[in-house]
Amino acid sequence: MALERIWVFGEAGADGGVATITLEILAKARTMADSVEVFCGSDGEGCAATLGDHGVTAVYATGPLDGALQGVSVASAVAAAIDSGAVAAPDAFMLGTTYDGRDVAARLSVKLDVPVLSNVVDLRLDGDQIAGVEPVFGGATNVTSRFTGDGPGIWLVRPKSFEPSPTGGPPAEVKALAVPDVGAAGGAVVRDRFAEESEGPKLDEAAVVVSGGRGLGGKDAYAMIERLARALGAAPGASRAIVDAGWVPYSYQVGQTGKVVKPTVYIACGISGATQHLVGMKGSKNIIAINKDSEAPIFSIADLGIVGDVHKVLPKLIEALEAR
Repeated sequence: MALERIWVFGEAGADGGVATITLEILAKARTMADSVEVFCGSDGEGCAATLGDHGVTAVYATGPLDGALQGVSVASAVAAAIDSGAVAAPDAFMLGTTYDGRDVAARLSVKLDVPVLSNVVDLRLDGDQIAGVEPVFGGATNVTSRFTGDGPGIWLVRPKSFEPSPTGGPPAEVKALAVPDVGAAGGAVVRDRFAEESEGPKLDEAAVVVSGGRGLGGKDAYAMIERLARALGAAPGASRAIVDAGWVPYSYQVGQTGKVVKPTVYIACGISGATQHLVGMKGSKNIIAINKDSEAPIFSIADLGIVGDVHKVLPKLIEALEAR
């Protein structure tokens, strides 16, 4: 039995289009509800065609926020619309586990007095209710949870949990979502954004990812990872251990507290395979592990394992690729 309506928080991607996380959630929401609608902090017009192509029937948009924080304005607008009866509350709210998604979810939870379940990696219908799957104990096992109270629950979905799937629908209808007076909370504004310079594909969107870990031995050895990534047209990644050690920026981190990746090929170099790291990359289609420890946990999920010293294996691999 499908639900009547689900609302998905619409986020903007780095290129100004619809963020991939939004399209991922829409693909799942469509399988669970007769109608899927989006609420967002923009004019809505620029994304109506893309959202319609992914099965969205309506977009509730606040209009440009001129630097105001998404959480404050969007949550206030949604709560005011529901409390006034201007719109009916949906059966569920779904948002991405992103900075803006978490901010909106937390504020919406308080304003509507409804609970939040975070870090969800799967969703399914359990009768006329939604059940969510969440990793616990560092990803060692999963639990299934559902809301038992009245009112719509709020679900925060981890990126890369679902695959975007266009439907070819018409542009979504854009509807105005008025932002009420938010008081002192509206005083904070975004004055500037810092975008770290990078070359090649983005880590969380790349078809091939090459990651390095503590087995590299030192900061300077990470240059091998970057060189191999360039040869393969891949994105370089890293384990939490070398990020914490200051070898590479946090933006390179793959894992439970970093980025979740799902490439066609994932090459783990000198990474032992702690659960924290595996959570972020075990969904990769093909996993290649290079480690001198034959008992390293990474080999338990690898499709191809090379037991060897990365300082001997990688130079040979790079040499062969660059000679092609």
